[in-house]
Amino acid sequence: MIATPQAALTPEFIAALREFLPADAILSHPDELLVYECDAYTIEKRSPDLVVLPSTTAEVVSVVELCARHQVPFIPRGAGTNLSGALLPVEGGVIIAVTRMNRILNVDFANRRALVEAGCVNAWVTTAAKSRGLFYAPDPSSQTACTIGGNIATNSGGPHTLKYGVTTNHILGFEMVLPDGEVVWLGTKPDQGEDVEGYDLRGAAVGSEGMFGVVTRALVRLIRAPESFKTMLGVFESVDDASQAVSEIIAAGIIPGALEMMDQLITQAVEAAYHFGFPLDAGALLIVELDGAAAGLDRQADRVIAICRKNLARDVRLARSDEERALLWKCRKRAFGAIGRLSPNYLTQDGVVPRSKLPEIMRFIKATSERFQLRIPNVFHAGDGNIHPLVLYDERDPDQVRRAVAAGEAILEKCVEMGGSVTGEHGIGVEKMDFMARQFSSADLEAMRMLRRVFDPQGRCNPHKMFPGSKRCGDFAPRKQASA
Repeated sequence: MIATPQAALTPEFIAALREFLPADAILSHPDELLVYECDAYTIEKRSPDLVVLPSTTAEVVSVVELCARHQVPFIPRGAGTNLSGALLPVEGGVIIAVTRMNRILNVDFANRRALVEAGCVNAWVTTAAKSRGLFYAPDPSSQTACTIGGNIATNSGGPHTLKYGVTTNHILGFEMVLPDGEVVWLGTKPDQGEDVEGYDLRGAAVGSEGMFGVVTRALVRLIRAPESFKTMLGVFESVDDASQAVSEIIAAGIIPGALEMMDQLITQAVEAAYHFGFPLDAGALLIVELDGAAAGLDRQADRVIAICRKNLARDVRLARSDEERALLWKCRKRAFGAIGRLSPNYLTQDGVVPRSKLPEIMRFIKATSERFQLRIPNVFHAGDGNIHPLVLYDERDPDQVRRAVAAGEAILEKCVEMGGSVTGEHGIGVEKMDFMARQFSSADLEAMRMLRRVFDPQGRCNPHKMFPGSKRCGDFAPRKQASA
């Protein structure tokens, strides 16, 4: 059975909430809570006891202080696009959803930064800055929905990570409400320069998966938009050939803005959904985007095309306009959504391997698909070896769920065996907790737990995530069966 909450939400607790939150900011009906029973990792589900929708930092503080007095666990939440179960309310408790805190408070063009609330949608930041030739670089595929607070929690990446880095490289500082209600600012403050003395607590908290506190505001770095782009689509007969081209492009000293790959199955789904004109018989498609000063891009593009042709690309197409480039990226970033044409459910993995081992892991994924009799299309960040196999299954069939979990875990095991990691950008959440002990020593894990206790001594902030041995929803039989 699912574990009971640490403390019941008493009538006194609910009454206290109503003293500082409007009625429409407190969700308690089962139909309302159903929306919050999982994130984009849908295999494990558990409804919270309550959801609150604060509009200000002061309201967040009041909620957190109330939870502290009543010893109630709470879970910070943004848009819910996370793919590893990092938002699962394992023991119920209160979800603090910051989606109403979504304003862009200030765009400082002179210093190239913006102050935004945690519920601000990622793509809105670039929209606010582009009139002055600036943009916010981290671009998860869910950037039209995901929030800056959620990006901070998971240190989100995206297709352009290869050149521009992940969220932590573009967050100067942020305001966070600690589990006892104290408000702290970590990193650069809005009214000061970028250099900050002392320990980098900002860096420590980025990627902590909401286990340190509730992020309420963030100061993000804006950078100059590239002068020009050369976006190419390489058409290959096999994933092996495309992977070799990736390795040779990097070896040639060329760092594209993005290097993305789609295999045949995902290409067919995307083409059926968006009608870009992708060749349906290609074994793999490689998106290569070069950006920067216009003066040197033609020469780089010629070199990339030569490398692709050397590795048996049968065609290399150059986007002929900004509109065609935008459509190509739309197809890539909405690839997960197109999977609905293939299967009612999918489990997305997020392993990392050295670039040179992409052909080997792709062959392993194909063998895993055959072994578990489940289709596994692939779309991934080839430039940094961050794979995203999508294990297709139907949740109405318990045996398919069991096999999907087992297939996903087999792929992650192989990533670790090959010298890689079990996550590049999606995080650990509840999905990959057991793998932490396979990647890190007991001393490493204890050091991480000690750091967590500095921020959350009682473990009430997003409990039962990341660390091996934490509780899960006890009625989730497929994982037990998969590991038996």
